[in-house]
Amino acid sequence: MKRLRIGISSCLLGDEVRFDGGHKRDGGLIDALGPYVEWVRVCPEIELGLGVPREPVQLVSDAGAIRMVGVRTRRDHTDAMRDYATRRVRELALADLSGYVLKAKSPSCGLRDVRVAMDDRQDAPGATGMGLFTTVLREMLPDLPAEDEARLADAAVRESFLERALAYDRLHRR
Repeated sequence: MKRLRIGISSCLLGDEVRFDGGHKRDGGLIDALGPYVEWVRVCPEIELGLGVPREPVQLVSDAGAIRMVGVRTRRDHTDAMRDYATRRVRELALADLSGYVLKAKSPSCGLRDVRVAMDDRQDAPGATGMGLFTTVLREMLPDLPAEDEARLADAAVRESFLERALAYDRLHRR
């Protein structure tokens, strides 16, 4: 069987790319899907040039617009991240991906339930949303199967994801 090309937040593979120099390696996910997939690593914050270690970022609602800002410095990375994401997703669209695994709750890669602070105050209660990179990914490739590692811990969700990725691959095979 041909291995599916699946995009993945590289911290989930054990790459030490997180703001604190750590990773979020998910051995269960890698063991469960690894035999069936060829991983395509992506770390939007590293590829944007933010480095390791770096100031953590968060999503903030600013007059209804979602911004990505540094937690301490309040430096705004929104426009740079959107520009990067648009370029990178165009590249990924040509990479024969059949699915994507994202880092849950990440301000760049979260698929759902990413904390959004209100009014540029870190402690203000807010809503939840989608990470900035993921927003662009979903806008540009809306049919690409995507899940986060938290949901993929469930065997039924994992099986459904693989089935959707296989179907997407058959439909889009060049």
